[in-house]
Amino acid sequence: MKNKLNAIILFLSFTLLFFVLSRASLLTEIMPFAFPMLFALAWANQKVWIISPAYFVGFVINNHSFEDIIICIVTILALVIPYYIHVVIKKPLKKYELFIYTFLSQIAYIIFAVLGDVNIIYIISNLIFGLMFLFVCVTIFEPIIIRGFAYKLTVSEIVCGSIVLMAISSGLVSCDIYGFSILKLFVSFLILTISFTSNVSYTLVFASVMGIGSMLPSNNPIYIAPFVIYALAVSIFRMQNKIFPALALVASEFLIGYYFNLYYTFGVIDFIPIILSALIFICIPKKMFKNISILLSTNNERLAIKNVVNRNREVLQRRLGNLAEVFCDMDEVFRKLIKKEMSEEEAKDMLYEEIKDTICKGCSENKHCHRTFGEDTKKIFKELITIAYERGKITLLDLPSYLSSRCGKANYLINEINTLTNQYKSYSRLVGNVDTSKLLIADQLSGMAGLMKTLASEVDTMVSFDSTRESKLIDELAVNNIICTDAVVYEKGNRTTLASVIVREEDVNKLKLQQVVTKICGGKMVINDVYPTEKAGLVNVNLKSAPMFDCVFGLSCKPRSNGTISGDSHSIERLDGDKFMFAICDGMGSGEKAGEKSQTAVGLVENFYKAGFDNDIILSSVNKLLNLEKDDMFSTIDVCVIDLKNGIADFVKMGSASSYIRGIDECKIVESGALPIGVLQDAKALTKKIVLNEKDMVVICSDGINDTFGSDSEMKDFLLTIKTANPQEFADAVLEKAFANNNGYAVDDMTCIVVKIF
Repeated sequence: MKNKLNAIILFLSFTLLFFVLSRASLLTEIMPFAFPMLFALAWANQKVWIISPAYFVGFVINNHSFEDIIICIVTILALVIPYYIHVVIKKPLKKYELFIYTFLSQIAYIIFAVLGDVNIIYIISNLIFGLMFLFVCVTIFEPIIIRGFAYKLTVSEIVCGSIVLMAISSGLVSCDIYGFSILKLFVSFLILTISFTSNVSYTLVFASVMGIGSMLPSNNPIYIAPFVIYALAVSIFRMQNKIFPALALVASEFLIGYYFNLYYTFGVIDFIPIILSALIFICIPKKMFKNISILLSTNNERLAIKNVVNRNREVLQRRLGNLAEVFCDMDEVFRKLIKKEMSEEEAKDMLYEEIKDTICKGCSENKHCHRTFGEDTKKIFKELITIAYERGKITLLDLPSYLSSRCGKANYLINEINTLTNQYKSYSRLVGNVDTSKLLIADQLSGMAGLMKTLASEVDTMVSFDSTRESKLIDELAVNNIICTDAVVYEKGNRTTLASVIVREEDVNKLKLQQVVTKICGGKMVINDVYPTEKAGLVNVNLKSAPMFDCVFGLSCKPRSNGTISGDSHSIERLDGDKFMFAICDGMGSGEKAGEKSQTAVGLVENFYKAGFDNDIILSSVNKLLNLEKDDMFSTIDVCVIDLKNGIADFVKMGSASSYIRGIDECKIVESGALPIGVLQDAKALTKKIVLNEKDMVVICSDGINDTFGSDSEMKDFLLTIKTANPQEFADAVLEKAFANNNGYAVDDMTCIVVKIF
């Protein structure tokens, strides 16, 4: 029922619109406004089955001759047939096709006009002005439908909207009913409404545009001055009480008609439209005007949204803090669950007691061996256990002669020592792996706790939105013909300004977008990311303060000679917070197995960094994970994380080759250290923090390159001889030199990453 009522209201509204526009004209003879509006409304996604009959009724009321009815039907068919063809073939209607169909819709008009000896100038003018008016309507309908009424229009859109209002005013001029001016009623009521719900400038612009539109049919300027006087009078008495602006309107009409004599004739019938519009305005409830005001302005809504954002950040900060405490508690519990391995002496004592109870119990020589010669027997047993533990087993040759000659269970003793020792070694390995797993989980829980605390501190402060800059940003973008439906500008920390704007897809790549945001925000801004919104055709563009530095990089790599798969893996990844990570992982040996090992290690490192974990936790966790495999396949890790905000580089190394920082006139060596990853459970990474300068080149290589040079100093001297400023050419030069050092043969896999800071 509600949908039917809405359809009826739309039909009546469009019928009235087409009725008015079919009466609108330029110099009486040219009437180019009704048929373009039909096609423009169809382009604006209005239902064709509503606007088509509305056009027929509105047009035929004014023009009901046989020729006019045929012209109207042909115009409607020129819209309906192509429209449903495009629906069937599922092909969207393009704008140029819309103009073609609009032109073809006037074939019947052209034929009847030519047959009726209509001046050819009028025919051509009607077609040209009609297509121009179609362009105007499409230009104003697109932003209103996409963005709504609440956002500022560009200059071109304001001009197009004004032309549409002029056309409506032109049609209303001829709609007088026995001297009762529909135009006056319409304009005076809207002046009261706009003044009460919006600002003075909108009121004056509307009054002026409607006055100019009334001149179009006959060049008669009679309404321009009265409409502007209406707007001034109403704006002066604009206040909460609606009676005062209504009385100001009536008083201004009285002065115009009886004192200034601006009309040719003025009687009671001319006064009635103003009185009627004032009465209607007073009788309409304030609540309805308040709804109109909300429709035309989103300030209150956006303020509420901003308050919700800050409230949600506060709740999120509290929950993240609580979650961090949970992870801390779980970390503590897991660390308490770790069962430390027995010392070597404790293990030997335990195995000795087990063997004594198993082998010697019930033996006739038990008291003689373990009481008379107790210490000697214990020492011999422990020595045998030590040999079995180290070599894997003992034999009859390992037993002392006096024990083998005296003990009747020598073979049984040897088997039991071997069995118990192997069982203990398996158990010890199992306990060690379990403890390592628990420690790994504990480290991850500790890392998650730290990560949660970091996130909590990031959302702890209230976001300060800058409404002034947001309004300026929308206005400035509109001036540069970039439609911005909404903008948010806020600060994060002391150095970072963030801006989020919603614009059309075609505006994203416009250079003016970044330039305008940079100008308004007072510092260079760069696009951080772009993602679609709920409304088709609009995207959300996030911009942030550009970091002090940026970087470019070059990569050069090659597997060892006679090999097809490299054992080296690398990662180049942009991290959150304007950081870049460069990493090389060199698997032990070369080929597919070494490549898989290094790829696993570098993949773990990359994902941990992207998640936001600290260096210590990352390398410790990766080391423990790889240590669990116990396959004697190790990898070196060489990581460089560069903070582009301040130019500080963190070098993290585990068994990797030395790195180098090649400046303009010098070259620094970042020496290697620590064991490769996966060798020892508790191996620590070597970390170093270095401040980089502009134009510095950071060079990290696998040992397949470094080992071709006699020493780090020799490679340092070679790097100083490279003159290119291109990091890719630099990396290629390093690889070529490494090949040359080995007479064109690669003994090991070679990888080189060169990063230039600027």
